[in-house]
Amino acid sequence: MLLAVSNLQAQWLTESFALTNGWNAIFLNIDAAHTTIDALTADANNPIREIWRWTPPGTAQFVDSPQRPIDTGSQWLTWTKFAQDSKLQRLVGNSAYLVRVANASTFTWNLKGKVVAPLNEWTTTGLNFVGFPTRPDQAPSFESFLLPAPELQQSAEIYYYPGGDLGLDNPARLFALRNAFVTRGQAYWIRTGTLFNRYLGPVELRLSSGHGIDFGTQQSSATFRLKNVSSSNLVVTLTLISSEAPPAGQPAIVAVPPLLLRGARSATSLTYGYSTLPLNAAYTWNLAASGQSGSEVEVVLGLNRSAISGSPGSVYAGILRFTDSLGYSQVDAPVSAAASSTAGLWVGKAVAAQVGQYLKTYVRDAQNNPVVSTNGNYVVGSTNTSLGGVAKPLPLRLILQNPETGGSARLFQRLFVGPDGHSNVVVASQQAALHPNLLKQARRVSATHLPYSADNSGWAFDGRLSFNTNITVVVTEDYRDQGSNPFLHTYHPDHDNLDAQFKRALPQGSESYTIQRTITLRAQAPGDDFASLTSSGQTITGEYLETLTVLGLARAGNTHDTREFQVRGSFALNRISEISTLTTAP
Repeated sequence: MLLAVSNLQAQWLTESFALTNGWNAIFLNIDAAHTTIDALTADANNPIREIWRWTPPGTAQFVDSPQRPIDTGSQWLTWTKFAQDSKLQRLVGNSAYLVRVANASTFTWNLKGKVVAPLNEWTTTGLNFVGFPTRPDQAPSFESFLLPAPELQQSAEIYYYPGGDLGLDNPARLFALRNAFVTRGQAYWIRTGTLFNRYLGPVELRLSSGHGIDFGTQQSSATFRLKNVSSSNLVVTLTLISSEAPPAGQPAIVAVPPLLLRGARSATSLTYGYSTLPLNAAYTWNLAASGQSGSEVEVVLGLNRSAISGSPGSVYAGILRFTDSLGYSQVDAPVSAAASSTAGLWVGKAVAAQVGQYLKTYVRDAQNNPVVSTNGNYVVGSTNTSLGGVAKPLPLRLILQNPETGGSARLFQRLFVGPDGHSNVVVASQQAALHPNLLKQARRVSATHLPYSADNSGWAFDGRLSFNTNITVVVTEDYRDQGSNPFLHTYHPDHDNLDAQFKRALPQGSESYTIQRTITLRAQAPGDDFASLTSSGQTITGEYLETLTVLGLARAGNTHDTREFQVRGSFALNRISEISTLTTAP
């Protein structure tokens, strides 16, 4: 395995180590550093008296023979029961340890920790103290296990600890590879001379980052590769299994994350299909022999965030278990995610693709002449207000700030993102809230179709932005607003809303009209394809509806002449910041 370090949520698993009286060599495929060794051995019946951790030497050092635990050895960190000054305090994963048991012929040590994928840190400058991720239920012999790596099989010197006191035969060299088994959780000294080794089993798992996969609150997909390093065809099986219950004091796990495996791309829709990865269900790949076409496969794993219903921050975790058809390996890798909220700054656009018509049909007499009413107007028979397509859809910028909990989302004409006076990135309503010397790092987002105001307080929706919800906001463009009202032409005498002497403002409906824009965002479930399902945590799409109400001259009873127009289309919003608090100018 070629992996880097990652800070993952915890996926818990218990490993059992069968110990005998004296010295035992163990290898941890889990990380138990969540608590101290004192706590792990606190049971009065626990016979463990010493634990020594092997810390691999640097390239300038050379280990010529299997190491014995000595206090002066720079390659060891030690813990001693009841000692107050032990340098070794916690057990980390992917490490080999010597454990001394006293006054017990046999003892099974059940150790719960976080799952970590194997990490190969092999050195050619001497001996390696390592373990192998073999299956715990059917350990293979060294002879068969090393068959896919013939150079390693021929050159490896392997030593093990049979238990009891240290001496000339403890650790002892392993000669009969056919009769010795590669036991999961047991550590071995191995020397290969100048041979560099990365073999940990017939199938090699390469993760894009870390000891596992952590989607966090934002990531939507991750990639890993499976490679067959054996000389025969191989079937690799992936099974998603549950994490064990976390130890006391650790975050609770809601469930396993809803995972998707990306499939083939459709030639018609140009979208990727997917397969779900249910709990305890197997998914397989057939890999050709090493060196042949098809011996390696890239897998894209996605998180279906639309299927996560937990409160923001809730932990979803599980274990990806890989096994091979030879029955040699069991590679466990943690996978986790955290439920995300919709709080933060969302920016996107609506596309107005349909507009309501306003076509009148007039009443005609028998001679097909228009019928005139008593007041001299033509008599209207009906008005067609149905929606019709437009020659070219109109894009409308949308800027929404969504609170963390409670309250309502707000629509803004402009917002600023950048460092404040303390160099912390903020979302601000005014440029004055940003650091004046760091404006090159800031960004302004504007929506020109919305009316400008100096205070820029925005307009409140009737709820929070979320998935599968409808929210509505009313934006009013006053008939006197020279900056935004489309009926006003400041320098045109017929459309400036002033009298003939340009002194007195005219009433509403004379030359200009107040416009009330009732905007509704009807969020929809994501599309049934891989990209839509995995990006739903950071993207919200749906139907855009707008009703424009034009208010004219005042009438009796505090009413106005009105006319309504309907607009329909779609919208897509992307969260560009998780900052949910709006900063105002000082």
